[in-house]
This record gives sequence, structure tokens and C-alpha cells, in this order.
Amino acid sequence: MKKILVTLLALVCGTAVFAQTQTTPKAYKRPSSIGFSLFFNDYLTANRIRTTSFNNTANSKQLAKFREMDPGLAIHYFKGINNFIDFAGSVGGSQPRIIFADGTRLSDPKLQLEADASAQFKLFSERYLFTPYATLGIGASHYDGTFDAIIPAGVGFKFNIFNEAGLFADATYRIPVTNRMNNYHFVYRFGFSARLSKKKEEPKPVVVPEPPKDTDADGIIDSLDRCPTVAGIAKYNGCPIPDTDKDGINDEEDQCPTVAGIAKYKGCPIPDTDKDGINDEEDRCPNVAGVARYQGCPVPDTDNDGINDEEDRCPNLAGVRENNGCPEIKQETIVRMNKNASRIFFVTGKATLQKTSYTALNDVVKLMNEDTNLKLYIEGHTDNVGSDEYNQKLSEDRAASVRTYLLSKGVPESRIQSQGFGESKPIADNKTAAGRAKNRRVVMRPSYE
Repeated sequence: MKKILVTLLALVCGTAVFAQTQTTPKAYKRPSSIGFSLFFNDYLTANRIRTTSFNNTANSKQLAKFREMDPGLAIHYFKGINNFIDFAGSVGGSQPRIIFADGTRLSDPKLQLEADASAQFKLFSERYLFTPYATLGIGASHYDGTFDAIIPAGVGFKFNIFNEAGLFADATYRIPVTNRMNNYHFVYRFGFSARLSKKKEEPKPVVVPEPPKDTDADGIIDSLDRCPTVAGIAKYNGCPIPDTDKDGINDEEDQCPTVAGIAKYKGCPIPDTDKDGINDEEDRCPNVAGVARYQGCPVPDTDNDGINDEEDRCPNLAGVRENNGCPEIKQETIVRMNKNASRIFFVTGKATLQKTSYTALNDVVKLMNEDTNLKLYIEGHTDNVGSDEYNQKLSEDRAASVRTYLLSKGVPESRIQSQGFGESKPIADNKTAAGRAKNRRVVMRPSYE
């Protein structure tokens, strides 16, 4: 089998080289033909390939011998669709020893009928003696009262005998769409075909004097045309009207013939009135220089404080550049916040606020209500008594308790944040009682950001 495949490949390559040295053949498609073939069903090779691999099956010489295959007879009909594609229909019968997917094989085969319709894709037209082809189609098989759908795909070749008959051989792989009583297998066919109709005699060609050549069909013959392969006009000796700037608008209609443009502006580029590098058609502020990310408009300054939004940390609140575009915090506010923070006390070892803290916290609420743009960042800190984990959670819970109290008095949630730092940021020596007392603290940082 391996030698047969190598021989077929050599014949295909040799014929292809021969065909390339010939002139283009006259259009010719295959006439209606009927044919007969002897074929062999090969379930064994297909089963071995699907069980292992093609390389393993070929290298270990496990391709099935003809004596291990099951013969059959088929009748065929062929009809050319065009020079390189033929329709092929066939009906065949055999008694194959089918090998099923589980590896079992029929020991008492019955008659199997197969019919298919395929397209044969040919390398050459019917003009050539030897024509390799690939085939692909659809079909059905009938075995013991059961129908299965199949897809035949393969390759083959045909020897053309005086355009009257042909010898063909092909190998197809039958792929089951359903596998109730069928399975994957190869079919090798060797057959003969003959045309059904008589060959038509070709009319003798009428010799017509060749007119003067005009390759580009511009009405100027090639001998007088300076651009014989490009349509032009007589004014430019058969060449097109020039387009110096290559913008697709010829110089006679282009008001800017040396600068590429568009037809809308008569060959000139789209204008850029504000000279910001963004043409007017894409510029939402064509009379004011801007930047591309704002469609040609300047970077906005929402609060009109002279600091654009991209540099302004408070873009909706007028501020000063020294404070990154945010308003300066009043010194009075800072002093009151610090004083109130120093008057916040908790139950020892807990995050529960002592009632003595309420006066200070209510003053914080008053400050927040007086300036509705003001935001507050609450920090919780502890001394180093206890584990790091304990102090961290305690500081978080105490900062959160302050925040919860302020929220309960109507301060919006979006204006207050809290965070605990545990014992990580002492402001005094934790070795003394006075130092530890200073480190147990709440810090309030007012801000507009």
C-alpha cells in the first residue's frame, strides 16, 4: 500500500510539471458518463489507525492486505460542472466484515448497499491524459434493515482515453455521521467510465483581422499612447490627468495640487483654525486651541479657579494652587477639630465612647454642618500595651465609633472616613504612663479632597 501511495504522488507531481509547460487549454468539462468499478472495503486499517495512529500503523506495516479486505461492485454517474469540478454519484454493494467502535467484527456479513453524491475537484481539465482529483460528498449505507449517514472524502486519479472513456482509481475515507450498523473505513475503487453522448465537433475558428491594440481602452492606440496600460486622455498623450500630491484629486480640479487633501475642500486639507493640530471636523472647539483627549477643547476648569481639572484635586470647589486647587482649611477649624479630638474618651480597653465625649463630638457635627464641603478623616491610635493585632483592631474600632456617632447626627457618610493605626505611630515615649496616655488618641484631619 505504501508503494502505491508513493507512486501516485510521483505521478501527480510529474503531470503538474508537464502541465505548467503547456499553453492554457481550451475550456473543456467532463461530458455525462457512466462507469463501473470493483472496490474493496478496508475496515481493518481504519480501526488500527483510530486505535493507535497513522504513523504507528504505517511504520509497523499493519496496513491491511487486499486479502483482508471485502470486495464489492459499484455503478457510477459523472457529469462536469465546470473545467475543474465534476459531479459524481455512485451506488455499490458488498458484504463487508464490519469492525465496530468497540473492536468487534462481524463474522457472518450480509449485503451492504452504499450510495453517495460527491464533488471531484480536479487538478487539470479533461484535455489532459492524466487528471488527479480530490473528492468530498455525502452518502448513506443500508445494512440489515438499518440506515447510516456517511461522509466520503479522498483522492484519486483518472486516465482520459481520447475524451471517450476513462480509467479511474481512488481511495476514500468513509466517515460515519451515524454509526448504528457502520463505522469508519476506507474504500479503494478501480473502475472504467464511458461518455453517454457523442463528442461534438468543434467549429473551425474564423480568422478576424486584429484591430490596432488599445490595452487601456482609452481610445488612444498603444503606438500613440505614452501610458498604454493606464487609461488617459489625448491632452496628456494618453496618460491620466496628473495628481501631484497623490490625494486622488487631479491637478485640474485640485486647489492645493502640491498638498494632499480631500474632495470636500477641493483638494485642500481639512482646515485647523485654532492651529492645535486637530482639524476642524474633529475639533469641538475649532476656534480655541485645545488637546486631543478633549476633542480639541482646552482642559476644563469646572470651578473656574484657574487650575484645570486634571491638576485640581477639588475640581468642583474653587481653591488655591498652593493647596492643589482645594480651598485652604481655616485655622479656626483646625484648632477646634484638634481641641475636640483631645476631648474624646473611651471605656478602658474598649471602643465604647464615654458620655463626656459627646460635647466635643457635637461641636464637630456643628463644624461639618457649617461647611457642607468639608470632609473629615478620623485616625485611631493606641499605646503599646497588648499585642499588635489587638491594638490594631482596637484603634480601628475606636475610629469607627467616632464615625458612627457623627453619622448618627446626620453627617453624610460620603464626608467621613476612618482608619486605625494601632501602636504604629506613637507621639510620645510608651515607657512612661504619661507617654502612653498621649499615644492613646483620636486625630481628626479636616480636608476638602
